[in-house]
Amino acid sequence: MPVYANKELDLKIFPLDINRWGDFETLFGERGACGGCWCMSWRLKRSIFEKQKGNGNKLAMRNLVQQNEKIGLLAYIDNKPIAWCAVAPRDVYLKLENSRILKRIDNEPVWSITCFFITKPYRRKGLSLELLKGVIKYGEANKVKIIEGYPVVPYSEKIPAAFAWTGIPSVFEKAGFVVVERRSKLKPMMRYYVGNTQSLKMVPILTRIIE
Repeated sequence: MPVYANKELDLKIFPLDINRWGDFETLFGERGACGGCWCMSWRLKRSIFEKQKGNGNKLAMRNLVQQNEKIGLLAYIDNKPIAWCAVAPRDVYLKLENSRILKRIDNEPVWSITCFFITKPYRRKGLSLELLKGVIKYGEANKVKIIEGYPVVPYSEKIPAAFAWTGIPSVFEKAGFVVVERRSKLKPMMRYYVGNTQSLKMVPILTRIIE
């Protein structure tokens, strides 16, 4: 069963598991979505990521999927894989844990959204919002209380796809996320409080800029 579906779009969203690995490969293609990444860049030290860029990263991701790790969500239209969103417990993302701008706000357990990848024919069609709706449903199913995102403020109306791989704030806002920390003008930290909309009224919006 999908974690989320939109009948009007014939869209269905499923967690990535070993049975859907072939669809993940198809979506990411030979380049691993972008430069041999295979959605491993947030999980590894830069030196290791660069060393195994390409097939090494692909094998590392497949190994995580085989171990039934929480990795992210695949979106399908007409039963064809067309989009991806990486979401998992924050502590698996080494790059986040070591970040100055995106370091932890508090000690609350959170899941983090680190990447969107949408195949070219389906971009600029509102699918990032649909993916976020799927993430929220996935969070509910896994009893997640807080989902965190790290969108980047766009510098123009038409930005390159590579710029928007962590999403843009306006889409997160439409999904119900709020800014909870801003250590950079262009990189707010946003959260969605699952099943507790009242708490949104009490969330402080911080504006400490360190970049």
